[in-house]
Amino acid sequence: MKRFRKNVFVSFLIDLVVIVGFALVLSLLIKTFLIRSFFIPSGSMLETLQIDDRIIVNELVPDLIPLQRGDVVVFKDPGGWLGSPIEVEKDPVASGIEWFLSAFGLTAPDSSQHLVKRVIGLPGDHVVCCDVDGKLTVNGVAIDETYIAPGSEPSLIDFDVVVPEGSVWVMGDNRDNSQDSRFHGDLPSKGFVSRDFVVGRAFVVSWPFENWQYLDNFPDVFKDVPNP
Repeated sequence: MKRFRKNVFVSFLIDLVVIVGFALVLSLLIKTFLIRSFFIPSGSMLETLQIDDRIIVNELVPDLIPLQRGDVVVFKDPGGWLGSPIEVEKDPVASGIEWFLSAFGLTAPDSSQHLVKRVIGLPGDHVVCCDVDGKLTVNGVAIDETYIAPGSEPSLIDFDVVVPEGSVWVMGDNRDNSQDSRFHGDLPSKGFVSRDFVVGRAFVVSWPFENWQYLDNFPDVFKDVPNP
């Protein structure tokens, strides 16, 4: 009887290890190829995204699913947008734990090395701000940007750009406090973000729970914009 109980217990432990291991491997594969978690380090996307919100990003965009105007995207620094990185020494044990958890999407230690903005212009688009009514235009059509922070103007800086092939023009929803495409025209990227730097499209705020929401790309805002 004791031997039978021991065999049942060992069998249960083996099954548990296999299940946990499979779940971890599946989580790693999902995090690597499908979705990834990031947190919001700044207020450049207020009121859409709050500081320290955690977002889930679809990594199939843009490689398999094309970018669209209005998408909220996470991208790597195209060069010079974030300035010189600040090196912070971490305890080796804490760093190891953080690395392990990040491998399964449970933490996002490199969020501060990425940016989150909204796509306004796709390749070939002619983006201008502002027209006589103070609105931003895309390919000659004025758009009513319902997603920008209350009280914000579309832009206090005038610009007139044509988005090059393979790139996008991005702006934060908090226009008065967003170092976006408008402010990087002096860099080699000319303020544009190459699709090679885009990690994916943010589609949901997952945490804190009270901020949970689907991140719309506001197709009605851009519905009358013609293709370039």
